[in-house]
Amino acid sequence: MKTLSSDLGDIVLALCSDIATPRSLTVSMLVKYQEWDQLASLRIDPKHYENSKSLWCDTLVTELLRKMEDLPTTFDRKAVSEEAFLSCEKQCFSSNMRLEKLLYPGDYYHSASDLLARSIFERARNLVASVLGPYPTSFIDGKFGPGATFGDKGGQSTIPDKMSSEPTLTPSAWTSLSSWRSTAWARACAVDGRSPKVINGNRFTTVPKDCTKDRGIAVEPSINVFYQLAIGKLIRSRLRRVGIDLTDGQDIHRRLACEASDEGHLATLDLSNASDTICKNLVEFLLPQTWFSVLNDLRSSKTLFKGKFLFLEKFSSMGNGFTFELETLIFHCLTVACCELRMENPFVSCYGDDLIFPTECSEDVMAFLKLAGFTVNTRKSFTSGSFRESCGGDYFKGDPVRGHYLKMSPASPSDFISLANGLRRSATESRFHLVYRAWRKCLDRLPVQIRSCRGPSALGDLVVHDNESRWHLRHRNSIRYVRVWRPAKFRKIPWKYFKPDVTLASALYGVGSGDSFSIRLQGERVFPWSSCGVSPRDNVLGHKVGWVAYS
Repeated sequence: MKTLSSDLGDIVLALCSDIATPRSLTVSMLVKYQEWDQLASLRIDPKHYENSKSLWCDTLVTELLRKMEDLPTTFDRKAVSEEAFLSCEKQCFSSNMRLEKLLYPGDYYHSASDLLARSIFERARNLVASVLGPYPTSFIDGKFGPGATFGDKGGQSTIPDKMSSEPTLTPSAWTSLSSWRSTAWARACAVDGRSPKVINGNRFTTVPKDCTKDRGIAVEPSINVFYQLAIGKLIRSRLRRVGIDLTDGQDIHRRLACEASDEGHLATLDLSNASDTICKNLVEFLLPQTWFSVLNDLRSSKTLFKGKFLFLEKFSSMGNGFTFELETLIFHCLTVACCELRMENPFVSCYGDDLIFPTECSEDVMAFLKLAGFTVNTRKSFTSGSFRESCGGDYFKGDPVRGHYLKMSPASPSDFISLANGLRRSATESRFHLVYRAWRKCLDRLPVQIRSCRGPSALGDLVVHDNESRWHLRHRNSIRYVRVWRPAKFRKIPWKYFKPDVTLASALYGVGSGDSFSIRLQGERVFPWSSCGVSPRDNVLGHKVGWVAYS
């Protein structure tokens, strides 16, 4: 039986000992006896707590290891995600059948409740049209994203890699070819005779989510996702016009959840598998015809699943470049239309499938979303009581009660700095004494010279967060510098490995080609390096002690 590293086990047991609640005793026993499946299955119900301190204590010890990808559970995480994919498709099939009868005219008899529901859908459709406005008549410039595409080889996903691989698209995306052929990417492909390859759809795959299951995503054809991302950017700009800011949306939702936990005037709602349960008929009904036609052409209508292409009942999945913006638009308009049954100008805020709306509309919204084909995650939805949760912010009567989540077992000095900072950030100063011993044990794993890199939280995990009296400082030319543990060695893919036309095309898209770049924090230059090639994701190879200007 696999176990935790001795370092992490020591830290967790010290934390449980100092928290000293019945739940912390349970966690410590499960860790000692290596009952990882039981540990991963533990949950917290905020409705059972009467004060923020006890809720935070139990949340911290329960949630610390639950999302750790290398926790040695026995769950078949890939199988769970594959089962979820098929389950969502069945749900979308049922939704398509139900909405076809409800939303489209025919001989089907509509009851009074059906007519009311249809009126809400029609109101939502009008809201969607007012947000989106007319579709642009000119070509939209495509956009590269950080993820992989269907034709990428070897897991590389930098822009030059995507330009070097065989371009792919679905049959319905041929309408984008006239625009694509005018790009530098297309010209680079033409030089060595590469032409777009038509494929049936996207490819199902999984990425780690937590220690019980993986997250299912779809890898899209490269030309499809190139324009999907552009459409997503366009929808995002249209949302911003009406006050829906997705750039700062998470911070806004956390503030709203904090206020709502104290005042109780707003409910926070979360949906299960939201993007995977947006069915085709719902999108077709809500979107203006021109917009729907463009999005429908760019989406993948089939998914390669276990070696076979399956027709999709959903409209788009995670991995599609416009899914997040589209789901935000749809959920916002559906929620507003439903809330307008009870009040004028209801306050509604949406960030993906995180919904915030007036508490008195809760029952109506949940019933209507169920009719639209969605499943409310009752464990993470709160319409009464003193707790609210949204976008990574958990609050009880205005107090933050979110724990810290480990993604992987800490192994390097940077990992232990991150864990120490996470514990301190979760505890806040008023509860720091409860995590102090675990915090100190994290620092004990650091060499002395790294342990002395203390500084403000604004510098992130470059420093150990501590009181200002313990910061390691020096002054030069009236500028204050903080000692940090910073990235110093980076993996680069030299330009010589890419064809000249790909290099030129990459430069035209803004990829660095030999200039000096610098990381900036708080408006100050932190550290420069020479860009002698392309930097893939997770490109840090080493760290060293250095200094950062901090005002």
